[in-house]
Amino acid sequence: MLTPVLETLLILQDRDTRRLGLEGQLKAVPREIAAVEQKIAAEKAAIETARLELRELETKKKLLETEIGSAEDKQAKYKTQQMQVRKNDEFQALGHEITTTQEAIGALEEQELQVMYLIDEAKKKFAAAEAVLKQNIAGHEARIRTLREREVNVAAELKAAQGEVVTARTPLDEPTLRIYDRIAAQKQPVCVPLQGGKCGGCHLKVSSEAESASRGKNPDIKIPICDQCGRIVYWEA
Repeated sequence: MLTPVLETLLILQDRDTRRLGLEGQLKAVPREIAAVEQKIAAEKAAIETARLELRELETKKKLLETEIGSAEDKQAKYKTQQMQVRKNDEFQALGHEITTTQEAIGALEEQELQVMYLIDEAKKKFAAAEAVLKQNIAGHEARIRTLREREVNVAAELKAAQGEVVTARTPLDEPTLRIYDRIAAQKQPVCVPLQGGKCGGCHLKVSSEAESASRGKNPDIKIPICDQCGRIVYWEA
């Protein structure tokens, strides 16, 4: 049978365990939010990457259009000059320039067609990716809202649990609380049952004095302690 002190210590341990659990949950929330925010940043970066690829293709198309326009102007200039020359070799030279420029225009127009095709494909890819990524972002943002709500709720629960711990500590005297707090600062749980004469914390056999005290048979020992790990032990019938 448990002594009144051990019964009170077990109640305190139960309240303390709940408090520690809530503290752990509360500390974890900011980390979880940060992890989700990183996912949102990654999704947004993916959207920007896809948008940048599309913009680069559109820029390339504009540059090709400029090059084609410049080549066409050059070709028109050669044709005008060709109509004005009188010497055959000059006429032929300009004709060669016109042909070369026309071939260059053809190559540029072929590149332009390829880029236009790539732009169409990139637009389709971007639209599809953007829809999926935005949906993912919406899910992440909803998760953050849930975590923030949880943070508020856990904080309220923790405040109540802290009050319960204070209440559970009140019946215990200072020496007993000092022992409990010293152990609690080093290891959890503080109070463990004896099972077959072995400590429920370190699983090593305790002395006969500690076992006897845990049964309430040694009034000189108010708080039985495991000889190995220093936890408070109690007899579990």
